[in-house]
Amino acid sequence: MIDRRAFISDITLGLLAAPLVAEAQPTGKVWRIGDVFAGAAEVSEVLTKALEDRLADRGYVNGRNIRLIHQFVPPEPARLEEALAILISKIDVLVVWGTVSAVAAKKVTRTLPTVFLTVGDPVAIGLVKSLARPGGNMTGVTFEASAETYGKRLQLLKDLQPDLRRVAVLRAAGDSNVGPAMASLARLAPQLEIQLQSVDVRSAADLERAFATMKSKRAQGVVVVAGAFTYLNRQRIVELALTHHLPSSLPFKEAVAVGGLVSLGPDLVEMARQGAAYVGKIINGSNPGDLPVEQPTRYELLINRKTAKALGVTIPQSLLQRADQVIE
Repeated sequence: MIDRRAFISDITLGLLAAPLVAEAQPTGKVWRIGDVFAGAAEVSEVLTKALEDRLADRGYVNGRNIRLIHQFVPPEPARLEEALAILISKIDVLVVWGTVSAVAAKKVTRTLPTVFLTVGDPVAIGLVKSLARPGGNMTGVTFEASAETYGKRLQLLKDLQPDLRRVAVLRAAGDSNVGPAMASLARLAPQLEIQLQSVDVRSAADLERAFATMKSKRAQGVVVVAGAFTYLNRQRIVELALTHHLPSSLPFKEAVAVGGLVSLGPDLVEMARQGAAYVGKIINGSNPGDLPVEQPTRYELLINRKTAKALGVTIPQSLLQRADQVIE
């Protein structure tokens, strides 16, 4: 079972702390900052607002000394590359949310200062040379706190169902997060005597078929791989998990808020503060390649008690005590 204190100690806190006062910046120039999300505005606008607010906290006010250009693009590599190719000539700094956006940005530009947020494993994916010394034009914040986070999500399902033997892994086909996620899951699954069943989807239309496949293979639970697709479709994913009576372990707390069983993941709104710190440093002359990649500064465990009751799952008291939030 997960020891909450041990888990927290495994998480390396971010190297950049938010300043208590607004930082100075070069005068006479309005910095143009592109802010790109893979997904619809109504799903991601809370993060757009968070980044704008955190920049303002640091003295960079949209419409005064910076100009924020928000773009919401379908989470498809070709569409993202096309949009970014047009955008990069109009901005001085690029902020991209999610692995699919960051990979597209890497293909489009090797020179524009770029901050990525919520990327699974930037070294394995090839965005940076190392976390300590990124090199190139990119730096940012990872989505996972450690390489073993997916193993911990699998462990959560085992804690909730001691007789668990077969777990489906819902993955977006072609997502660069899949490789590191499966490696983490594969390391722990044999110890837990769990068989993993990979189920790939390419579009939202595939989800119903995917869950029917899980049930036909007698899956007893589902672990969802983080990515733009699964974040954008979280509502439908948890609805189908409930319909098919499958306990779900998720990377997004937003998914538990709408009916998922349990989640272990970063606070994405808090990550906007980390992103704003990077933007501020770049405006003040820092080279992104010299700024170490950070990990999330806040990681949360959420449990939905109402969903557990609907699924007939008994939540151990020890797990309830470790949770950051229990949704009734």
